[in-house]
Amino acid sequence: MRIVLQRASRAAVRVEGRVRGEIGPGLLILVGVGAGDSSEDARALAEKTAHLRIFADSQGLMNLSLLDTKGKALVVSQFTLYGDCRRGRRPSWHLAAPPHQGEALYEEYCRFLTQLGIPVATGVFGAKMAVEIHNDGPVTLVLDSEELR
Repeated sequence: MRIVLQRASRAAVRVEGRVRGEIGPGLLILVGVGAGDSSEDARALAEKTAHLRIFADSQGLMNLSLLDTKGKALVVSQFTLYGDCRRGRRPSWHLAAPPHQGEALYEEYCRFLTQLGIPVATGVFGAKMAVEIHNDGPVTLVLDSEELR
């Protein structure tokens, strides 16, 4: 699995013009699921997400986690994180999981975050979405479950 974490002062996702999920301070998280990913990948990335110290403490240092700040997560499915652009001019999606597997692991990732105590808002899996973010910092990080193994 690949995720992009963006620290946000607020973020929202709309489907067909209607807000489907929104948060105040926390993380906008784009989630891509690869063909070989498993429940363990979802769990490992949820643990890392919840405990990653990327929020400022009273001295302005990145010493606090999403759990420490009681921040929220807006989690948006993003299969294009597995776009392979090495050949030609059109991305290939052969590395992405098929939709049924992608949706199941996306939902597991959200469930694991919730179990860790993170309030989670979501978009709609597979829908065309408009994402709005007020990036805080900006702080943007990319995590790949293959690098956590």
